[in-house]
Amino acid sequence: MMHRYVTDEPRIPFDLDVIYEDAGIIVVDKPHFLATTPRGMWYRETALIRLREAYGDDSIVPAHRLDRMTAGIVVFVRDRALRGAYQTMFQERRTGKVYECLAPAAPATLPRYGTVERLEAPRTFPLRRRSRIVKRRGILQAYEEPGEVNAETTIELGEWSAGGGHAAVADGAGPARTAGRVRAYTLHPRTGKTHQLRVHMNALGLPIVGDDLYPRIETRAYDDFSRPLELVARRLAFTDPVSGEEREFVSRIPLGGA
Repeated sequence: MMHRYVTDEPRIPFDLDVIYEDAGIIVVDKPHFLATTPRGMWYRETALIRLREAYGDDSIVPAHRLDRMTAGIVVFVRDRALRGAYQTMFQERRTGKVYECLAPAAPATLPRYGTVERLEAPRTFPLRRRSRIVKRRGILQAYEEPGEVNAETTIELGEWSAGGGHAAVADGAGPARTAGRVRAYTLHPRTGKTHQLRVHMNALGLPIVGDDLYPRIETRAYDDFSRPLELVARRLAFTDPVSGEEREFVSRIPLGGA
């Protein structure tokens, strides 16, 4: 059994909810601020270590990851013999992923790099955003640059999900549930580059509410859990690589603290 104690690691005051489990996998609804795996100062207060301690099983590993600031559905594998099948499924992008976020209710701007394709022209949304995203080790922000496209996201206007609120639209109609005029967007990433959704939204002039990296780095106290990144991995669907069953999991974490 692996143990490590970090004396200055604060308790993250949000639950890690298990929404499905069987002999092979555990599916969780990960809250904001909880990293998927240990990194930096965060060890015990991560989804992986919470699960290992709860189940008394150090063989549990993630099949994929979410950023610490992003909430939503994460799949963990508990049977060593099945790890390869589930991890390969994610690596080969044989999953359907839908994210939701809150961002300014404002016209999208033309990004410096990459392309924007209006899918129902002349309407701005839905649109397909394609660009090249690079993340250098030791640098907090990812960035776009000219070159071969490696990141693609389809972005639609969305609605409030869990919590029953309503989107604030560009003309100001409807209640906004965070400061300023914001609305919900639905994001369909075709690829999975680091910070892809955050970078793509920011490049459109629509930075996600609560983002402490884009457009600029904000320094916050490590124990400040008051302003989450309003980005949720809302829905994950796939054909189970072991059983062949169709799986679909939906996060219940609300946007905007609804």
